[in-house]
Amino acid sequence: MRAELDDAWHRTLGSGRFVGGPEVAAFEAEFAAYCEAANCVGVGNGTDALELVLEALGVGPGDEVVVPAATFVATAEAVVGVGAVPRFVDVDADTLLLDPAAVEAAIGPRTVAVVAVHLYGQMADLEALARVTDRYGLALVEDAAQAHGARLSGRRAGSVGVAAAFSFYPGKNLGALGDGGAVVTGDDALAARVRRAADHGRSDDDRHLHVVSGRNSRLDGLQAAVLRVKLRGLDAANAARVAAMAHYRAALPPGCVPLAVRPAADPVHHLAVVQVEDRAVTTRALTEAGIGWGLHYPVPCQRQPAFLRDGRPPVPLPVADAAARRVLSLPMSPTLTAEQVERVCAVLASVPALGGAA
Repeated sequence: MRAELDDAWHRTLGSGRFVGGPEVAAFEAEFAAYCEAANCVGVGNGTDALELVLEALGVGPGDEVVVPAATFVATAEAVVGVGAVPRFVDVDADTLLLDPAAVEAAIGPRTVAVVAVHLYGQMADLEALARVTDRYGLALVEDAAQAHGARLSGRRAGSVGVAAAFSFYPGKNLGALGDGGAVVTGDDALAARVRRAADHGRSDDDRHLHVVSGRNSRLDGLQAAVLRVKLRGLDAANAARVAAMAHYRAALPPGCVPLAVRPAADPVHHLAVVQVEDRAVTTRALTEAGIGWGLHYPVPCQRQPAFLRDGRPPVPLPVADAAARRVLSLPMSPTLTAEQVERVCAVLASVPALGGAA
């Protein structure tokens, strides 16, 4: 992509529009169309995107928002950022995605919204979750930071809930060369509120009038130009991730268990996550072989010190707690070759604890 990215830089430099401008407007239109949604608002990062959605929905002090315990802390940070309380619930044992039954059991008189996290690139069960949120009159928000291009029953991530938050952190499926984020929604009025709040609460009619107290969270022109280049190749990059994950599934030893894919889902495999019983031994073998690995995530959110309140102990959530001890992320990239996948799996197969030969 080097030549295309160089061209994007020169276009931005020539325009002199480094915050907002034509590249941002063009990317917003292109990404909204890609997500099969009416509106896209570029913002500073994915965490801001989620917080701005909640703020635009009127979520605030005294409210509770249901979120999965198995997610990156940014999901809960956004809830706390608007003054609300995150209500952590357990996840499905096979997919580690938000469990609709657990969501319904957690709903109380202060619950106003549910954040469905499309973890590791697979969309949560939005059909079942929507039945719950519709029954109780709650907002269903998508945290799609790891799911650019994923589908569920044919519908794109970002096109189902009242709004979706995306991150363009460099390691994402659609990543910038720095931070960036977006809010995608079919609600024109909500998009307008997000855009206003992200631009210092500025009036649509007079840039010197600030009608609400907002913030500075704007996607810059250079990152938008980069994202326009990378968006054109996103489907091909996602297809390469899908192929790599299929190769993993065929070659992994029995003690290295990949997460399940729901029948109606078309995930984009942001991460190649497996569960193992002896993670310390497994990661030591990978490290000794010069193979990178990650943990997403070894401490569930309800056990993070930042979210413990009033000295109360964390609530046990059996699936999330067990997964935190067992999850392991293997190398995943659109550039990952079949030979590299085979090498990773060969090292894993050499670990006796995973059912391979000593």
